[in-house]
Amino acid sequence: MLNEIYNKTKESMNKSIDALKKDFTTLRSGKVSTSIVESIKVDYYGTPTLLTQVGSVLTPDATTIVINPWEKNILKDIEKAIQEANIGVNPNNDGESIKLFFPPMTVEQRKETAKKTKIMGEKAKVSVRNIRKDANNDVKKLEKDKSITEDESKKAQDEIQKITDEFTKIAEGLSKQKEAEILKV
Repeated sequence: MLNEIYNKTKESMNKSIDALKKDFTTLRSGKVSTSIVESIKVDYYGTPTLLTQVGSVLTPDATTIVINPWEKNILKDIEKAIQEANIGVNPNNDGESIKLFFPPMTVEQRKETAKKTKIMGEKAKVSVRNIRKDANNDVKKLEKDKSITEDESKKAQDEIQKITDEFTKIAEGLSKQKEAEILKV
């Protein structure tokens, strides 16, 4: 019973860490990432379709994203979708592909993005602590139902706290790593 609770707790906390990593992909560091445009939807023959499904998205250098549509007739639709997404740059349509030129990040932009990193890290740690609370409630319920003793309950809660500390450290480490990456010029 307790091992099930531990496994469920670890699984849920891993999902929180995965969510944090996914959140970090939306942040811009020194080098642009294709994740900036991955959620943009293009009107593809009347159907909203992800940009990555209508063409290839590449980053040839640290400040440029190039979108090569598989069908040249949808260039205008892609251009319109990017403008509506308001990602901070205007698309350049050369008739073959669309290029997005991102200016290098200023110190202020880097600091602002680093703040977002901290906020995302805190959100992940809160999520981990909420999972701990749920796991402890499950243990207390077992104790109340006389399925486990008071000593077993205490040991289980200590084990859940160890798991929580482990995942909190992981979230902090990832946040510091991403923050350093963003602030590095």
